[in-house]
Amino acid sequence: MYLHSGCQIAVSPDTKCFAVDWLGVEVTRATLGIIGMGSIGYKVAQRARAFNMKILYHNRNRRRKEEEEAVGAHYCEKMEDLLQQSDFVMLVVNLTPETHKLIGKKELGLMKPTATLINISRGAVIDQDALVEGLQKKIIRAAALDVTHPEPLPRDHPLLKLNNIIITPHIGTATVQAIRMMAEEAIANILAVLNGQPIPNEVFPK
Repeated sequence: MYLHSGCQIAVSPDTKCFAVDWLGVEVTRATLGIIGMGSIGYKVAQRARAFNMKILYHNRNRRRKEEEEAVGAHYCEKMEDLLQQSDFVMLVVNLTPETHKLIGKKELGLMKPTATLINISRGAVIDQDALVEGLQKKIIRAAALDVTHPEPLPRDHPLLKLNNIIITPHIGTATVQAIRMMAEEAIANILAVLNGQPIPNEVFPK
């Protein structure tokens, strides 16, 4: 939130000086709750460890003890416990019938009023009407969304009018290098199928 607002202040023609009491929230030693500790969630945890964050996670299946210890992650069997303790809550789950509107009014109410909700999974994982209310009433401090439902949001959507949210246009993997690696992986999968070899990145049906 401060990055977005700070940029506006820095470039505004009305800015004469920078306020000394304009303060953000420290990430270092804060508690990060990761909902969905698959391969992406685990990579988030690896990066968060570099900031000395306390890492909590909730997942359908608990990771191996050595994997937890490698990133200093602590398992929360109940998502409610994670929500109550975290300063930052990051959603990294697949969109399924079970995760549709996983975060709603009840879940937002369990979060700290100083907490930030981050969604890098799919927009429909959050009840967006509940999020609007939660941000308006300061039930949580802020939100950062790389995904919404739909994409893009209608131009009159209330989320676009709030000053305690950042919305980006689904650009989590939008780098030249990432797109190239994805293309190379797709080619490797195609060649494996054509040559009768094991598929490197096979998607298993549920």
